[in-house]
Amino acid sequence: MAEATRIDVQTARQHVTGGSALLVCGYDDEAKCRKIMLDGAMQLAQFREQLPTLQKDREVIFYCA
Repeated sequence: MAEATRIDVQTARQHVTGGSALLVCGYDDEAKCRKIMLDGAMQLAQFREQLPTLQKDREVIFYCA
């Protein structure tokens, strides 16, 4: 497993809008996640559901407030 690294907001936005990365809200609490949902992001529950079908080499960016 790759080690998690921090990236800046501009880099994250470029990767997500360019289609090379998924943006995932890191909170299990759906209400909390809805409060801070960013454009193009998915909830953690959605990510877990889709995990078996995701490309193994696709970047995943988790965020929390």
